[in-house]
Amino acid sequence: MRAVLSVSDKSGLVEFAQGLVELGWELVSSGGTHRTLTEAGLDALKVADVTGADEMLDGRVKTLHPVIHGGILANRSEPGHMEQLAEREIAPIDMVVSNLYPFVQAPGIENIDIGGPTMVRAAAKNHDAVIILTDPSDYDSVLAELGAGGVSAESRRALARKAFAHTAAYDAAITTWLDSTDGGGDGDSLPESIHLSLHRVHDLRYGENPHQQGARYRFTHGSGWWDTATIHQGKEMSYLNVYDTEAAWNLVNSLQSSDPAAVVMKHANPCGASIADTIETAYAQAHACDPVSAFGGIVGTNRPVTEAMAAALVEIFTEVIVAPSFEPAALEVLSAKPNVRVVEVGAVEWQVPPITLRTVGGGFLVQDADTLQPTTDDWQVVTDRAPSDAEWADLEFAWKIAASVTSNTIVLAKDRQAVGIGAGQQNRRDAGLIAADKADGRAVGGACASDAFFPFRDGLDAAASAGATAVVQPGGSIRDDEVIAAANEQGIAMVFTGRRHFRH
Repeated sequence: MRAVLSVSDKSGLVEFAQGLVELGWELVSSGGTHRTLTEAGLDALKVADVTGADEMLDGRVKTLHPVIHGGILANRSEPGHMEQLAEREIAPIDMVVSNLYPFVQAPGIENIDIGGPTMVRAAAKNHDAVIILTDPSDYDSVLAELGAGGVSAESRRALARKAFAHTAAYDAAITTWLDSTDGGGDGDSLPESIHLSLHRVHDLRYGENPHQQGARYRFTHGSGWWDTATIHQGKEMSYLNVYDTEAAWNLVNSLQSSDPAAVVMKHANPCGASIADTIETAYAQAHACDPVSAFGGIVGTNRPVTEAMAAALVEIFTEVIVAPSFEPAALEVLSAKPNVRVVEVGAVEWQVPPITLRTVGGGFLVQDADTLQPTTDDWQVVTDRAPSDAEWADLEFAWKIAASVTSNTIVLAKDRQAVGIGAGQQNRRDAGLIAADKADGRAVGGACASDAFFPFRDGLDAAASAGATAVVQPGGSIRDDEVIAAANEQGIAMVFTGRRHFRH
């Protein structure tokens, strides 16, 4: 039995090769793999000894040879194939152990492996006869099966599937790198093609509903904050738990506040948000925006959860609390509610995904990220009265919240606290009425944010009736003049951002 070993990741290699030798296998290897094996005292032929051809082109050509690929690809049940091997004195190869140049860790032309993927795919194609190993974590189980009489057909097929997934992910990483280094191309931020390789890492309690399955996948050659987060307690996460927790973490970070901030999410929409002097106050004010909707919500903070905040949390039915960290005393308090999922993100830098994808028939809808303007420098005051400093602070705050709410939306805020949020309405007037009803008089002297322009003055009038004295909206309606005139009539300061934030 002959095995060809050519690996970049050499973890477990010597022990595995030693096990093969003990089972009577002959080893063939090249380059650094051969050096590692012989330095460990193992006998191994060089690939050049088998092919009769030395490596060439600085190692670019080593295993690309008919002796290697004939030995791998020969169909053992086809007499003509075996006769051709015998005529050319080619020994069959019964195992290929290969993982590829570390392109993901060090992208570059010379780390694009050619011979490795070719061997891997050849062995995986002929997996009925050839065992293909690309993952060191499979070494022990394969040795155990060999020692027990042979690797089963089921195992061979599973290893072949893993091998094709391995090369597919490798090619996807190369394609993505080439997209990112094309010098800007024609200025299009979306690539000509998208090659995704995802690996299932977390089976969820269920999907959106209990009758649906759900799982979290991550990029094969990537990771996110979920992969390093600590879940201290709570029931298994469901699809919506993960989705809403992600939304809460994104929103509290998008506020970009140097002061303590807290948000409460429900069905991917904020039902409360606040920036305050302490995290306890921020949470209390976020909850106060809409206590009814906050029941069963997701809480996110940009500061460590304190014992005092935890004491307030346990009084409310909360599904998840996500925060950078938790004081030990806070964890002790939260342990009194063992079903609450306590998610500690740690010191991971928050990042906005560069693109979003949604399934449609036969493919995906793809767009680049909807990012907030970095400053308000491009905002234009369009009314006779400009906002006061306090109104500017509320306008910026309300605008950031509105960008995270399902459209159509109106957000009312006062003193950097959301007091009324109207979300997901088919018309802007109804969104304003809902926000005003929830605010219940608390928006007086505060700000109103509309994620898109007011098509009629009735939306502006609804904001005024709620007591808002400043409004931020994108502008761009054919009735902008009418809306501006309505604002001037009521002494409202209004600014146009020039940028819409629809969210569906």
